[in-house]
Amino acid sequence: QVQLVESGGGLVQAGGSLRLSCAASGSIYSINAMGWYRQAPGKQRELVAHITSGGSTNYADSVKGRFTISRDNAKNTVYLQMNSLKPEDTAVYLCNANIQLYRWRSPRDFWGQGTQVTVSS
Repeated sequence: QVQLVESGGGLVQAGGSLRLSCAASGSIYSINAMGWYRQAPGKQRELVAHITSGGSTNYADSVKGRFTISRDNAKNTVYLQMNSLKPEDTAVYLCNANIQLYRWRSPRDFWGQGTQVTVSS
């Protein structure tokens, strides 16, 4: 079975930085796109940043210029560097990966358990 394990969340003051990591483990043939989503209390889950297997990225308008997504394909890991954090960035951040388990199987999405990011004003 595949697991996505996030780390790096925590409490930080406004203007500060955090770096999230998400490592995929298990029986994996290949990983396609990976991404970070977030969900604040009472709000819908939203895409924060997305990166393809080739390294192309896209970001939510609210985080452009402040957040950077990257990946290490050798480690099956995706990162999210978050700078200039704002209180409105407070949310549970979830990792997503589109993973092909076997050569003959279609890829599907997997999710991590989430990591809390809290930004105080």
